[in-house]
Amino acid sequence: MESRHPLVTSRMYGRAGNKMDQNELQWDKLLKIKTTGRDDSHSDQYHFPYEPTPYCVLERLANSGWFGKKNVLLDYGTGKGRVCFFLSYQTRCRSIGIEYEERIFTGAEENKCHAVSGFRTSFAMSDAEHYTVFPETDRCYFFNPFSVEILQKVLARIYYSYYEYPRELLLFFYYPSDEYIRFLMTQKQLVFFDEIDCRDLFDGKNPRERILVFEVI
Repeated sequence: MESRHPLVTSRMYGRAGNKMDQNELQWDKLLKIKTTGRDDSHSDQYHFPYEPTPYCVLERLANSGWFGKKNVLLDYGTGKGRVCFFLSYQTRCRSIGIEYEERIFTGAEENKCHAVSGFRTSFAMSDAEHYTVFPETDRCYFFNPFSVEILQKVLARIYYSYYEYPRELLLFFYYPSDEYIRFLMTQKQLVFFDEIDCRDLFDGKNPRERILVFEVI
């Protein structure tokens, strides 16, 4: 997932300087994709600007043990597909990316034509709140792609899918806002499952540098 939260802007690439920039470019080159940069041309109060999850965070997520070749990832607000391509490459999971903005979605589709893990990925252009969660999906990833109002509708569809086809279903929230956390903690259908600490990856020890993991029950 790519961040759409206005408070996330410019926090990624300026903090760690050239070393982080180089890592971003190296991974893009290895995966044969183009995902760097930021785009807020279609952001509003409900859909937040595009900014990709840093590769160092994705490396930690891939090494967490929660993803493998039997898993199917659904990436909300996939942007140009970085999360899908990376995790499919590193963990051999299958991945599906949802993107509502046509121009950015086109970028994901173009990346898929060349990506080394493109055969394990697929993309859908859809509003997240209208997307049907298929029964094979058992991992969902969020990097502040939209407002809590939309998140509530998205979770309703996730819950419906779970109750129709019960299975282990884990939700991953990177760099969660206080508003997101307060909302998630009120959900009776969710239980806090794990936390992946990412504070040491960046300067400043920002407490939001973490991935919260919830399980649907």
